[in-house]
Amino acid sequence: MVVIIMKEDKSQDLKETAIVLKLLGDKTRLSMVNMLAEQECCVCEFVEIFQMSQPAISQHLRKLRDIGIVKEQRKGQWVVYSLNTESEYYLLTKDILKHVPSERDKFVWLEKNGLRIICN
Repeated sequence: MVVIIMKEDKSQDLKETAIVLKLLGDKTRLSMVNMLAEQECCVCEFVEIFQMSQPAISQHLRKLRDIGIVKEQRKGQWVVYSLNTESEYYLLTKDILKHVPSERDKFVWLEKNGLRIICN
């Protein structure tokens, strides 16, 4: 099977594709992006799910935001992230996520423990 990776209107160059693949090659970032493909998430939720510090989570998200894979919206002192469907890398990201198992169980865990959007 041959897969051609394309931006919405032109081909990505090899260097750009390698950067995206490297970012998504990290298990934590891939999981974050996969979750964001389903629902937006607050940094505080990622802290609970991954049992990592807020600065560590923010560092992962900053890398994804800087390249445009995710976007952020401030809500008070918190930042809520979502998948950037207008990104030039959206189609590539979407194709990659087809091969990643659902993260629905993480949302269920947050809800069960009363941690879903605790930053409201």
